[in-house]
Amino acid sequence: MAFWLPVIWAGLIAVAVLAYVLLDGFDLGVGILFGVEHDEADRDLMVNSIAPMWDGNETWLILGGGGLFAVFPKAYGIVMPAFYPLIISMLMALMFRGVAFEFRFRAVRPASRRWWDRAFLAGSLVAALCQGMVLGGLLQGVRVAHGQYAGGWFDWATPFTLLCGIAVVTGYALLGATWLIWRVEGRLQRAMRRHASRLGLAVLALILVVSLWTPLLNPVFRHRWFDFPGILLTSPVPLLVALAAWGFWRGLRREAEVAPFLYAIAWFVLSYAGLGISLWPMMVPPSVSIWQAAAPPASQGFLLVGAAVLLPVILGYTGFAYWVFRGKVRPGEGYH
Repeated sequence: MAFWLPVIWAGLIAVAVLAYVLLDGFDLGVGILFGVEHDEADRDLMVNSIAPMWDGNETWLILGGGGLFAVFPKAYGIVMPAFYPLIISMLMALMFRGVAFEFRFRAVRPASRRWWDRAFLAGSLVAALCQGMVLGGLLQGVRVAHGQYAGGWFDWATPFTLLCGIAVVTGYALLGATWLIWRVEGRLQRAMRRHASRLGLAVLALILVVSLWTPLLNPVFRHRWFDFPGILLTSPVPLLVALAAWGFWRGLRREAEVAPFLYAIAWFVLSYAGLGISLWPMMVPPSVSIWQAAAPPASQGFLLVGAAVLLPVILGYTGFAYWVFRGKVRPGEGYH
């Protein structure tokens, strides 16, 4: 059991992070799209489409971060100092974004609302960029000595991490555009189809560049992706990405409403699977495995009981919220 408990918890945290990326990803993407949609009525529709669930989506970030702290304290103690500037910036951006979300509806003057709209855009953009750069920093590796972070304050600041940050921003914008295709109608929906087509091309290009760059960072990554027998496991991933791309543009051409969103999610899931193939079983690459980073088995088992109770509750109220607020968002309806 001492072997399997860290594996189970690594899987739970991985699922929580993926859920956060997919759910909070589209509402961060809606905020990023404020940069290209300037009509006040359209911005109201965009915000109203995410108003009932945006704060609930962030539950998964708390679950992932809290699980890392409680179950993998050694990894938490290494990752936090390695990425303090990025993590603090991300949390501040999320808080700033939440304040802007509430206050934009209470602004009396149009000029004040425009400032809150800019704040909502900036918070969404900075949060997404920081998340991507943390991912890039993990992929390029973290210097560890004697079980502690041994690098500098800005070791994460490299061209690769910036590329990953741009990739996540673009991917979230794509999720936001496809979400709005599903949830709105008329002129705004047509505009989102145009944005989704361009963003889809950009996301595919960034997936390709990041995927080709990643194996150059670590010989283990290169061995898993390109050497036999690992290539038997990894080769389906790019094929499935290409298949999802075909379905994505087919859905856009046929003016489908849900399909583009589902295929955009498929790109994220497949990219996440590729990330898992590269990193397993490292919790902090290249040297700290999930077993080395784990808390004592008694602690893991105790926390697993709590997770078994809380996860169904979180899934239940999340699903209920999405079900209650299903359907199109129209002018004059929604959050006020």
